[in-house]
Amino acid sequence: MDTNIKQMNVIDTIESNYMPYSMSVIVSRALPEIDGLKPSHRKLLYTMYKMGLLKGTKTKSANIVGQTMKLNPHGDMAIYQTMVRLTRGNETLLHPYIDSKGNFGKRYSRDMAFAAPRYTEAKLDKICEEFFSEIGKNTVEFIPNYDNTMDEPTLLPTTFPNILVSPNLGIAVGMASNICSFNLKEICNTTIQLMKNENVDLMKYLKAPDFSTGGELIYNQNDMEKIYDEGKGSFYIRGKYKYDKGNRCIDIVEIPYTTNAETIIDQIIELVKADKIRDITDVRDETDKNGLKITIDIKKGTNVEQLMLKLFKYTKLQDSFSCNFNILINGYPKVLGVRTILLEWIAFRMGCIKKGLQYDYDRKSEKLHLLKGLEKILLDLDKAVQIVRDTEKDKDVIPNLMKGFSVDELQAEFIAEIKLRNFNQEYILTKTKDSNNLENELKELEETLNNDENIKKIIMKQLSVVSKKYGQDRKTEIIEEHAIEEITQEDLIEDYDLKLFLTNEGYLKKISLASLRGYNEQKLKEEDFILQEVEATNKSEILLFTNKHRVYKKKVHELEDNKSSSLGQYLQNLLGFDDDERIIHMVATIDYSGHMLFFFKKGNCTKILLSSYETKTNRTQLVNAYSDHDELVCMMAMKEELDLVAISTTQKILIFNTDQIEVKATRKSSGVKVLTPQKRSTLGEIKILEEGNYKNPDDYRSTIPSMAGSLRKKDKENRGL
Repeated sequence: MDTNIKQMNVIDTIESNYMPYSMSVIVSRALPEIDGLKPSHRKLLYTMYKMGLLKGTKTKSANIVGQTMKLNPHGDMAIYQTMVRLTRGNETLLHPYIDSKGNFGKRYSRDMAFAAPRYTEAKLDKICEEFFSEIGKNTVEFIPNYDNTMDEPTLLPTTFPNILVSPNLGIAVGMASNICSFNLKEICNTTIQLMKNENVDLMKYLKAPDFSTGGELIYNQNDMEKIYDEGKGSFYIRGKYKYDKGNRCIDIVEIPYTTNAETIIDQIIELVKADKIRDITDVRDETDKNGLKITIDIKKGTNVEQLMLKLFKYTKLQDSFSCNFNILINGYPKVLGVRTILLEWIAFRMGCIKKGLQYDYDRKSEKLHLLKGLEKILLDLDKAVQIVRDTEKDKDVIPNLMKGFSVDELQAEFIAEIKLRNFNQEYILTKTKDSNNLENELKELEETLNNDENIKKIIMKQLSVVSKKYGQDRKTEIIEEHAIEEITQEDLIEDYDLKLFLTNEGYLKKISLASLRGYNEQKLKEEDFILQEVEATNKSEILLFTNKHRVYKKKVHELEDNKSSSLGQYLQNLLGFDDDERIIHMVATIDYSGHMLFFFKKGNCTKILLSSYETKTNRTQLVNAYSDHDELVCMMAMKEELDLVAISTTQKILIFNTDQIEVKATRKSSGVKVLTPQKRSTLGEIKILEEGNYKNPDDYRSTIPSMAGSLRKKDKENRGL
């Protein structure tokens, strides 16, 4: 065994290896900086600038990728994928950085793959002039690239707050960043107002985020204020649609920035398969050169608004955008609100302007200094020529000129470099005329450099120019949250007509009327039979009364749909009641309007409001559903008062109207007497008058309570008695 193997502590290994890696990811890869760019973006754009692609013609993307690898060694495909997202063709940015030719895919499509770099072409878009117009004036620092063969900028001196105009998503180690885009005109105007007054109400000028994919932003002021103040929060975006009544279809033409067309189509298909939406007959992607279009064919009579509310609820057609404005400021990650970001950008921009002005000041000072030396030889050109001619060694020309005209080395070099043909008064006078202008310019530059307000005016002027030059109308419409129709859980339930079948052995079938067409026979277990058949809708609730004086409640939409060929659902398994308990009656209701009637063997009837079974909570079982004082003969639900026929066990008849029965407040009430039993007779059956065939019903009609009357001869004959 090798005894020289050194044991290492895992914690020490992580600290020494993983921590530098995570810092590198945070600082040098994943998070954007104040210029709105990540390092990969900046390296690509700077390479294209150095290739002359700001003014020149397009070149193959493969060429750009290859050149960028001098600054970014992470691989050609990684560079190309970065490039794709920045192009006009991909439609990710409100203001693309790269003008492209060829297939670069689409932001709103998951499956539309971009072409290989050898087939596409690109150059810098015009807006990049705002990134590079001051790059050569020492406005930003330059650092060596990874192999020290060339320099690259640490930031780009953007003339507008690109950090909030272009969206950015970055996932680092232990932290992430997700910055939404804002409208360029609104951002420029807001920045100008903020420079005038740091306490300005940003909400007044910066309405809300704006996205390249359009859509509708659901605006909540409190949520937006939190994002503006803290840099964290979320809001909802939904797609836009058009209803084509003639073709009976819905065209979705804009979708949220956070999703894609294929995901939405897949989700709609799943909803249709799961029977959660029945109004859609077809959905397809009809995206073409004119842009995104998802077409949904719908059934006749479909409520389009309700259908769209369901799609907004169940699919990514409405999606949230979670903001996390995590930005690198001077090398440190910070989560900042919109106001603070703009203030940081203003400070950065003022630094760029000052460095640029200082660069101009230094260059002009050097030029003036040289011209001052040139003025001195104007007094005696012959002397200058004589000094040069009489000097024996080349190295002594500069010292002799310095001595002869009392100029310094730089001035002497400048004089010595003038061509012999230019050694005349006209040339020298022309050159030295600029001295006064230069002195005035230097004075103005010095005044500007020493006055921050003047620098702010320069920035505000540039912002106004950028806004006018590149500004465009909002693509994302703002919709106030209170203007959005609030959809309830009930609205999301697909509604359709159906029938419920209750069998004697406790099976329940839910069958839509569409499925019932042409199927008259119901499959049942041997010796089972249908106890009750009730018409309902998918939004109904059912009350299932048992022989144990309980009622079980169930929402119809929670029941699975059945076919006539199935047995249905076994209620004991569904409801979990006792083995000796069975369902004896079923009632379907939507609004719990009407009454329940309970008739008992000794002739009593309890009439109670159906609403007494309605509960605010989703209780599924109620005890004491009806009175247990006597044996139950019949129960029924009624919407309106009606005529009933009470038939005794001795076949005597009483006809009465239910409006004579007093409504009781409690379900356990024994009710009121309806039929006064005679000797050896009890209440045997209750029927609705229309179900009977009586020649003259008034012969049996009476005010309750009353004894039943014997059947008339003509009614006996009808019944074959």
